[in-house]
Amino acid sequence: MISGFGQQALISILSHLAFIALAWWALQALRIDQILKPNRVFQARVLYILLSIVIGSSVSNFFLDYLLWSQQLPLILQIVY
Repeated sequence: MISGFGQQALISILSHLAFIALAWWALQALRIDQILKPNRVFQARVLYILLSIVIGSSVSNFFLDYLLWSQQLPLILQIVY
């Protein structure tokens, strides 16, 4: 049981990191610098990082929840029978 928690923690960490990296890569396609004030490069980078974390964590939580729910579906049959 303890090893299951360790595996779940590792999967969660890797999922979050992968989706944050994917969100960072996807955000590079946007031209947010045109919206921001001139000479605010550092603030634009911080905004990219924060948006990547928010989007990546949200998507990762969705997939982790979906994975958990799909693993719990067979338990419905055990309760019924």
